[in-house]
Amino acid sequence: MSRHDDPHGRRLVLLRHGRTAHNHARRIQGQLDVPLDDVGHQQAAAVAPAMAALAPAVVWASDLLRTRQTAEPVLAACDRAASYDARLREFHLGERQGLSHEEYAAQHPEEFARFHQGDFDVVPGGESTEAVRERMVSGLLELIASVPAGGTGLAVSHGAAIRVATVGLLGWPTEQVHSLRGLGNCGWVELLEQPETGRLRLLAYHRTA
Repeated sequence: MSRHDDPHGRRLVLLRHGRTAHNHARRIQGQLDVPLDDVGHQQAAAVAPAMAALAPAVVWASDLLRTRQTAEPVLAACDRAASYDARLREFHLGERQGLSHEEYAAQHPEEFARFHQGDFDVVPGGESTEAVRERMVSGLLELIASVPAGGTGLAVSHGAAIRVATVGLLGWPTEQVHSLRGLGNCGWVELLEQPETGRLRLLAYHRTA
């Protein structure tokens, strides 16, 4: 903590889940309930001590299996129980869930080019970026409100959803999401509340164990 940080400000940590077979195969996952692969379990075990060192008072996670499995070693290291909330899920990617990037590009090349640049709103039947921003920010503000002054709240969620949430929590325009790189598996973001205003500021982006 720097000398400019208020010791009563609450910290919010957003942790992406570990690797899945879909991640490894570059297959579009969205809200498909895919488990961690062996590497993902190793990543979750490796990040657990780093999360424990932050001493989270409250831990929430998406209710999808890959986030629940990522949370397990973290919860053991922190001696905490988790709350599971569907608001912390990844984008629902509609008709393209389950396709590999190669399949998507071959079947819908123009749409895939926009998707690959981060425009998820092009996906037929998918969830809009604004809808994801709204539900993620709603859930995370509720989470941080439950953390005692000076404490830390941890949310285990998903890469694209975390990027959108980071922009939303900072009050940036949604299109600023394209200025943030994608988080690697078990990478995390840290934000700090300013108690006098209630606003959050970015402390770190894409930290890794």
